[in-house]
Order: sequence, then C-alpha cells, then structure tokens
Amino acid sequence: MRIGIYNNETAESQRVTKLLKAEMKRSGLTYVEEDPDVVVTIGGDGTLLSAFHHYQKELNKIRFVGIHTGHLGFYTDWRSFEIDDLVDSLVNDSGQSVSYPLLDMKATYSDGQTENYVALNESTIRNITRTMVCDVFINNHLFENFRGDGLCISTPTGSTAYNKSVGGAIMDPNSIGFQLAEMASLNNRVFRTLGSPIIFGANTELILRLRDENGHVLTCDRDQWMLKSEKERYLTELSYSVSKQRINFAQYRHNDFWSRVKDSFIGGVH
Repeated sequence: MRIGIYNNETAESQRVTKLLKAEMKRSGLTYVEEDPDVVVTIGGDGTLLSAFHHYQKELNKIRFVGIHTGHLGFYTDWRSFEIDDLVDSLVNDSGQSVSYPLLDMKATYSDGQTENYVALNESTIRNITRTMVCDVFINNHLFENFRGDGLCISTPTGSTAYNKSVGGAIMDPNSIGFQLAEMASLNNRVFRTLGSPIIFGANTELILRLRDENGHVLTCDRDQWMLKSEKERYLTELSYSVSKQRINFAQYRHNDFWSRVKDSFIGGVH
C-alpha cells in the first residue's frame, strides 16, 4: 500500500510528519509523493480541505486519514500522540472505508465559457459592493427572487461549518443531497424569499442567475475569487448539484458524525 502525507507548516505538524515517516519506515510501509492509496493529513480540517483539492482528480482511488495537531476537527480522527496506533492500522489495512457526498458547482460567464468545481464543505456567492440580487431556480423552475448579503450552498458534512454560522440546518451525512442557506435576506413587496434553509435531494439542480455584473465574491471551500467585469465578461449563472464523486475515509476508527457534532457544539451533558 502506497501512503502519502499532506501537512501544514506549523512546528507541531512538521514534528508529527517526521515521526510518522520514521514509524512507517520501521513498519515496512511505503511513503510516496505521487499516486497514493491512502493520504494522511496532518494539521486540521483546513489541511484536509487543501489535501482534498490537491488530490481531487484521484478521489476514486484515494482514502483519507486525518491527524489533528490543533483543535479537534470534523474530518480528523487521530491525535498526534497516537502515531503508533495509526501505523498499526495502516499495516493491517483491509480496504475499509466510509464515504460522504460532495457538491458540484458550474460557473457560467457572459461569453458562454464555463468553469467546474467540486466542494467538500460549501460554496458561497456574495456581492461586496452592493446588495446581491439573483433569481433562484430549482430544476429549471423559478422559485424565488433573492436579495441580501449572499447565499451558502453546503454538503451534508459541510453543514456544520459556515452553513451553521448563517443559520442553516445540520444534515446527516448519510443523506445524499445539499443545502441552501440565506445570508441576511431582504424581504419586501418586490423580493420575497422562503427565509428558511432548504435541503435538496440527490437529483435536484439549483441554479442562481445573477442580476449584477460586478462585485461578486465566489468561494469553493477555502478558495475565493473576486469576480470583476472585464471586456464584457462577467459571471451570470451558478448551478449546483450532488457530485458523482465522493470522498472516502479509511475507516480504522472513523468517529461517528453525531458524536463529533456533540463534542464540538454541546460538550458534556450536565
């Protein structure tokens, strides 16, 4: 089995990376920089997000394992002092895994060109120069006219991230779908929105048609683009749907999702 390592640049992550490589070598495991079967990320959820996008074209053959060297994350199961146990799990690996759905996003521009992205957590669209205005279509049917700060579209596992901060619901990752949450919508006689998070099923396509040409900021997980109108080329439409790809985690002791939610947001029960 070929094992890759993806770490952030903190001193603790560097220390753990060096220790993991030494223990892997001692146990006869193969460390590789290209074409890994398992990728061990060392850092936090942000590091795993970066690794996800780095290996995005190889998701169908890679399983991820996360070691957290800071605060407990949603995607990182192992602590830095558990290297020996993790190496034992790698040595005895039998291919077990758990997978989660992802989000496909297609951006369409005024010149007809398109760009495609995949999100593990969420995508957001905002306008930082004025109130954002767009028409929201569900399966090509106009649903509402949105006016407000912006919109957040999240995966089930990403529902605990930015989506939760803007009032979205937390989704069970065993459900296959995605979610739309509003950011400070303005409702009047002209613009009316549902005013609640919307959870879509596996076969739904969400389309956002933007009315303004300038000032939009588009994000996909940790990546961000400030979109400016240049030579009459500007963003006109975003479409979202459940991706055919999924992310796979090596299920050595992959923690229960709801246990993560409880530990992160509720803590001990009194």
